[in-house]
Amino acid sequence: MAELSRRDFGKAAGLMAAPTLLAGCASGGSGSTKNARAAAAARTWGVTGKALAGLGGFDATLKSFMQARAIPCGQLAVVRKGKLILSRGYTYAEAGAFKTQPTTPFRIASISKPVTATAVLRLVQDGKLKLTDRVATLLGLSTTADPRLKDVTVLRLLQHLGGWDRDITPDPMFRDAAIAKALGVALPVSQANIVKYTSGRALDHAPGTHYVYSNYGYMLLGRIIEKVTGKKYQDYVRQTVLAPRGITRMRLGRSRTKVTGEAPYYSTYTGATVFDNSGTKVPFPYGAFNLENMDAHGGWLATAMDLTRFAGIYDGGSILTSTSISRAFAKPETGINADGWYYGCGWQVRPVTGGGRNTWHNGSLAGTYTLLVRRYDGLSWAVLFDQRQEGSAANYADIDAALHKAANAVKTWPTGNLTSTYF
Repeated sequence: MAELSRRDFGKAAGLMAAPTLLAGCASGGSGSTKNARAAAAARTWGVTGKALAGLGGFDATLKSFMQARAIPCGQLAVVRKGKLILSRGYTYAEAGAFKTQPTTPFRIASISKPVTATAVLRLVQDGKLKLTDRVATLLGLSTTADPRLKDVTVLRLLQHLGGWDRDITPDPMFRDAAIAKALGVALPVSQANIVKYTSGRALDHAPGTHYVYSNYGYMLLGRIIEKVTGKKYQDYVRQTVLAPRGITRMRLGRSRTKVTGEAPYYSTYTGATVFDNSGTKVPFPYGAFNLENMDAHGGWLATAMDLTRFAGIYDGGSILTSTSISRAFAKPETGINADGWYYGCGWQVRPVTGGGRNTWHNGSLAGTYTLLVRRYDGLSWAVLFDQRQEGSAANYADIDAALHKAANAVKTWPTGNLTSTYF
């Protein structure tokens, strides 16, 4: 998920490198390296969707970025002061391959976290939950293994201050086989299995003392939402957070099947399936991790324009009050970085000199790289790709600076609005 070491992920997760890179968006496997290179050379560039006048720099940026990394499918949406001004699908693939549309659903990985945080903040706003509520009490977690678990609050989960450290103890969201063995259960493991396993082990830090990014902490937030509302996590989020913004395409993804029109995902890695005990090797994006268990921290599907529409919640409106928005961006008790940025409630936050703030979140899974940005000047964008950096490939995080550069190069912004075309 977000903030994993891109180069070391495969080694850390025990993956096996596939013999060749899967080429293009076409279905099927991989051939020889020579064939893969030939397929890449045969790729053509295609663009779908709409953009208002004067925004060609964004298209040029995506073309250069995707071609340099041989990314088959990409998507970009740009919003300025609440108006959708660009919504594009990009394809760099061989003839007959999947063609990306602006409405193509992609896995968004850890951009699921601000979605979950928004739902939690809404529950707090409605008086159904407190940020000071203790997670062990809410979920009935055993604190026998480590009494400090009693000190993990809802706010500390939101801000990644719960005390779990995946650099010390491996991320339990990617430990399916180990959890199954420890508990004496068959694969696939459930969220309840993951909670039982993790609660039976000591925390790595005292809660509130160290900022360490935690997928597991956000999975717990999903269970808190279900406990408090009596609804399934997805149902509450769609009804309370997404529907009021007219967002109907977003839904939870699945590990081994796709919704209609969903992007394909590509990785150079294979791994053992986590859905049975056969040990069968599968393409890593399709069964070597359990996306269903990752719902609240990494499981959503969305389009880029769905994400920019969602981000508009934080410009003010009926879903979150100004008080709730201030809570989302407030400084945590610890974890302020040397250059001033920090993790708030579901958002990374950087105050801007002269006032305002930039807020953002990225996401990463095998077969997925995503980024959602809100700028101090009323610009927002989301960019989605169907593969990520692996091995010695060029850094995908470079898309951040590239899109800021494209935005800064626009001298006159268009005044139209594409929102009614898609929502």
